[in-house]
Amino acid sequence: MYIKRKLEDTILKYLKTPEIIAVIGPRQSGKTTLLQHIYQLLSQSARANFLTFEDKKVIDLFIASPDEFISLYIKPYQYIFIDEFQYARKGGKILKYIIDTTKKKIFISGSSSIDLTVQTVKFLVGRIFVFPLLPLDFEEFLSYKNFNLFKIYQQNKLLLEHLNLPRAMSLSDNLINQLKLLYEEYALFGGYPRVVISDDNNEKKTVLKNIFSTYFLREVKDLLGLVDDYKLSQMIKALALQIGNLIEYQEISQISELSFPSVKNYLNFLQKTFICTLIKPFFKNKRIEIVKNPKVYFFDTGLRNYIIDDFRKINERTDSGALLENAVAMQLLKQEKSYNFWRTKQQSEIDFIINMTADEKIALEIKKNFNPNDFKAKSGHDFTKKYQNIPLVFGIFNYQRTKEKNIIFIGMI
Repeated sequence: MYIKRKLEDTILKYLKTPEIIAVIGPRQSGKTTLLQHIYQLLSQSARANFLTFEDKKVIDLFIASPDEFISLYIKPYQYIFIDEFQYARKGGKILKYIIDTTKKKIFISGSSSIDLTVQTVKFLVGRIFVFPLLPLDFEEFLSYKNFNLFKIYQQNKLLLEHLNLPRAMSLSDNLINQLKLLYEEYALFGGYPRVVISDDNNEKKTVLKNIFSTYFLREVKDLLGLVDDYKLSQMIKALALQIGNLIEYQEISQISELSFPSVKNYLNFLQKTFICTLIKPFFKNKRIEIVKNPKVYFFDTGLRNYIIDDFRKINERTDSGALLENAVAMQLLKQEKSYNFWRTKQQSEIDFIINMTADEKIALEIKKNFNPNDFKAKSGHDFTKKYQNIPLVFGIFNYQRTKEKNIIFIGMI
């Protein structure tokens, strides 16, 4: 089943450009499905060819005899799609030869940024556009679950992006409650397409288990060559329990029994293979604001919840605040918004400082429930006193109408 992805429209804009289109992302994020969908669209009016390097016959010919590969699979077609390109370990150099020889439009996919950066991109500088395809963001999730509600959501979200918060939150209580139920499902089980299309929670958990197991079988053992992956597994679990907090490197090192340099190296690996991401602090004064330790969030909250084996509903959880923070972080990441967190050495903290435009920022604090006193709390007071030109907004999960202007339902972010 195909769920419309935002990246589809982006790719279609570049059909007539000479650059190779590369789609990267975690396994089961929908790369193959997206490329097959575009292939089928183009096949209606042009000659197109879809290949996969999981086919040994195809990849062997690509490596052993590029000219024969060109004659058989490239020259007769206008558009060529090559799925699972990461299996061609020296594929970038050969692909450069194919592009120079044929000038055809080629689309490739790879399961991690490491695969394509090391093996492909270094040979194709200036000749390749690389696009990440992550698990679904909330808008893509909502468009599949309830398209009519999605259209209403879109109209109100445009107001929010222009900082028109009161009009953005003009949705009825009924619609807010519908959004809340869907947002909770999204926060608990994440946005992997195969998870999203399942209506059974046990099936969702089984899919997440298989995604995590496959990650260790493919990315970890293939790229890192780890025979004993227990320590890395412990490190990932420790990170999953630290979401929304400053990374405690020493604690992670002790739990995983990995050295400090190994922890740093594996963090880099986990970012490049789309498991988690590190968020840097926002600061203008090094003397009073935190400038070093980042926060950690997972690319997919469903995978994170599988790792810690906790799928309880948000109002039943002890980590609800951290989970909601992570859900917002992955939403902002998938929207390609740049953001930081703010924290002082006196422990005043704001969850997100978001760059809305080149000149506009908003400060966003995530809460399960809203208390009017939050506006007067130390963190909010300290931030607004220091940064009077940046509005402070509260994103609330259990949203209730209030006289306060700067609060929104968390799912509108």
